[in-house]
Amino acid sequence: MEANYYLYYICIGNNTEEGNEIVPFSFYHMATETIIQEIEQLTDAVIAAEPEFFRVHVRIKPTNNIKVFIDGDNGVSIEKCVHFNRKLYKLIEEKGFFPSGDFSLEVSSPGVDEPLKLHRQYNKNIGRFVEVMFLDGTKKEGKLVQVAESDIILEFITGKGKKAETQQLVIPFNNIKTTTVQIKF
Repeated sequence: MEANYYLYYICIGNNTEEGNEIVPFSFYHMATETIIQEIEQLTDAVIAAEPEFFRVHVRIKPTNNIKVFIDGDNGVSIEKCVHFNRKLYKLIEEKGFFPSGDFSLEVSSPGVDEPLKLHRQYNKNIGRFVEVMFLDGTKKEGKLVQVAESDIILEFITGKGKKAETQQLVIPFNNIKTTTVQIKF
């Protein structure tokens, strides 16, 4: 683990054995990516006993604030987030990724404003209204009615009154930039 400790100090520009050297941001990014991958593995191990939960994303801010987003096929409760947080915090601390325990950890669900990232999230949200942003920047709103391996089907209404028609659009995943759940009242 000393390698990660050493990388941390080089990356923020403190004195090192080689001197006071500024290291390119990309070097810091590589070190952080390695730690993120290890935290992803730790997260997967922590939630493995409960297969209804899954990791969505891990992010580390420059202040060593680690954000772990998990979800569940039927959602994730605050109690479960606290449970996973305690287990994961202990493992991260034992690994010594950050000097003197200089980190914070937040385990939460992604929230409705976060775009869907995983196929499993799409399945979980069948029947809900979503906004799909295409790679070309255009958007389409509708109800997510089906999720297949390579595409989704969005149902929407065109026209009004007697001229209203329900239509469906097949959207390949490789044409989607983001998909965000829309809250309708």
